[in-house]
Amino acid sequence: MLTDRQELVLRKLVEEYLEGGAPVGSKVLAEEVEWGPSTIRHELASLEELGLLAHPHTSAGRIPTEAGYRYFVDRLLPAHPSGPGLSLSLVRRELDEAMRLTTETLSQVTNLLAIVTAPPIETSTIRHIEVLVLQPQVLMVVVITSTGGVSKRLFTFPKPVDSGLADWAASYLNERLVGLGLGARILHQRLHDPSLAAIESAFVDALSPVFTELEESAQESMYVEGTARLLRLDRFAEVSELNALMDLLERRVSLLGVLREALSEHDVLVRIGTENDAPALRSMALVAASYGLPQRSLGAVSVIGPLRMDYGRAIRSVREAASQLSSFIVDVYDER
Repeated sequence: MLTDRQELVLRKLVEEYLEGGAPVGSKVLAEEVEWGPSTIRHELASLEELGLLAHPHTSAGRIPTEAGYRYFVDRLLPAHPSGPGLSLSLVRRELDEAMRLTTETLSQVTNLLAIVTAPPIETSTIRHIEVLVLQPQVLMVVVITSTGGVSKRLFTFPKPVDSGLADWAASYLNERLVGLGLGARILHQRLHDPSLAAIESAFVDALSPVFTELEESAQESMYVEGTARLLRLDRFAEVSELNALMDLLERRVSLLGVLREALSEHDVLVRIGTENDAPALRSMALVAASYGLPQRSLGAVSVIGPLRMDYGRAIRSVREAASQLSSFIVDVYDER
């Protein structure tokens, strides 16, 4: 535990470094506090011995270490940092649109890479199905889910489709499938009924891939915005770090695993540098929070950036985005 004087010096130094990006010397800090440079130099040396500061060059100032950032985030930042709020206009939007807007806004406000994961497939149920004849041999199946998602697929047949058969299929599929979860095993079993005529059974078989594809696409729903903001080389110590992050972004399954940890947190999760299990993030910082229903987390809102990020703004923005997205999700699920 640091003394009050050490905490003040550390807080001022981290704030100066986050703002300017250059090592901070005792003369700069002397302008911020009431003690002389010699006293400040003594405290800086003590903080360095504790592993909270590093001294890149003998004549240069000091910079925070990962441990210094961690102490700053855990003990020196206000529990609920103040500042301009993050406002999301999510009312009357489909789930996909709400996720994209959340990701875009979060990236713009923080100037970091923003990632939002969608609710898992088993939380969505089928709300309505349409079977539309567009041309004599072409029809479209539209599936609307309980979370507002819309999936559609075109089917082309070798012969003209009887419009009566299409109308029957719409009624049959709605009767059999509405209310079933997309990931439920029973869904595919309910597609078929032994009492169906051969032509009806074959027609249902032809349309069944739309439900399989809906499952597969929903399993990897992740929204990413702000990659270009991290492509500036001045944010990476080595090009290899940039390549590792790009590889992680391409491997969505791995990234989903990284963000899954946030689902069990009661508040914002902050992982700094080597605290991250993923090698690609060990020179980065991750700030994430879960969103969802009162008794169940459904997804994560997160930002990724350099160690020298505005932690106060990142934490505040992620917390607010998760809160507003949770309110939106509750409204959507109440409409089921």
